[in-house]
Amino acid sequence: MSAALPLTARHCTPAAPALDDAAIAALLAQLPDWQVDAGRLLREFLFRDYHETIEFVNALAFMVHREDHHPDLQVGYRRCTASWTTHSAGNKLSENDFICAAKADALYAERAGA
Repeated sequence: MSAALPLTARHCTPAAPALDDAAIAALLAQLPDWQVDAGRLLREFLFRDYHETIEFVNALAFMVHREDHHPDLQVGYRRCTASWTTHSAGNKLSENDFICAAKADALYAERAGA
């Protein structure tokens, strides 16, 4: 994978290594709606109703299944919070987390425009 490719064009890799603080900061700068909290990359997505929330969750589930990198999700009536770490990197952040976060943003933007 080339670092020149946008995050949404990259794919998760098995056994991705943990990132250092500088790499995390550089990748986080590309994802303005995300934050690192307690070592996890997280974002809350907001929706008009439960049906829209579940549509997003289903689309997200399909994407993360293809990437084989699954988030923790909290689902409510009009919101979904996704958070990632990488188990194989000792539950620290890896590039895989940022790839999936960028793809989740793209799914959200796609649905917001629908």
